[in-house]
This record gives sequence, C-alpha cells and structure tokens, in this order.
Amino acid sequence: MSPQPPVTCTPSLEGPVGGDVVVQQQPAPRTRHLHIHQDRGHTVLEFRGEIDISAALEIVPYLDRETGRDHPRVVIDLRQVEFFDCSGLRLLYRARSRVLDHDGQLRLVCVHPLTLRIMKVTGLHRLLPPHATLDAALGQSEATSGSL
Repeated sequence: MSPQPPVTCTPSLEGPVGGDVVVQQQPAPRTRHLHIHQDRGHTVLEFRGEIDISAALEIVPYLDRETGRDHPRVVIDLRQVEFFDCSGLRLLYRARSRVLDHDGQLRLVCVHPLTLRIMKVTGLHRLLPPHATLDAALGQSEATSGSL
C-alpha cells in the first residue's frame, strides 16, 4: 500500500451544528530546498539548492514524516543539489535509519561528483548506493521506461 498524503480535518460551517468534518487532501509541501512527489509507488524527496544546516532544519520535519510511515518506500533525489555538507549527510543517515526501523526501502539518486566523493570518503555509498537516474533507483532500466 503506497503512503497516503496527509489530510486535514476542518469543521464544516455549512453542516449541522455539532461539527461535521470535511477531509481535504493537502498538496505535497514544496519548500525552497525540498519538493515531494509520488512516483511508481515511492515517495520521492527532491533536495534542491544548498543543503546545509539551514536547509536541513527545513527538510527534517518532512523527511521524518515520510520515513516514519509503516513500510516506507522513499527515494532521495540529489540531482538538483548545488552544495552538500555534513548536514546533508546527517539527513541521509537519518533517513536510512528511520526507513530501516519501519521495514521500508530507501534509494538514492546522485550524480554530482563532489557529493559522490563525500559519500565515498564517509562510506555512505556502501550503505546507500547512489543511482544516476530516478528510473535506475526505482529498479527500472532506461529501456523499459520508454526512454530509448
């Protein structure tokens, strides 16, 4: 079962007194450093821009929400990242730990040479192997995705 978007319950002003509840689906958050969307049964967290301590503070609540579900299927996509420091590494380790705690899957998309180097030096590339494309991270070859 794929993760469901969050819902908000608000009292209806048009219904009978006693408070009917209207359930509305909220759009996925889009912040300066994070865009979240669904792709083939996975939640894709696209990190963007400079991932430093300030960005990490912005990302953590959403990361925790998506990795805290039962059996989460998460892809972290770093292709839009311009700068990645130890705060970004902490986000990846945090995501991995939380996903494993909830019997889920975590995959990574990364092509930036300096970020890949940081991952190799720290050994994170062995725990969370990077893929070059979203299709590769989702286990589909370029040929089967129609990108011939």
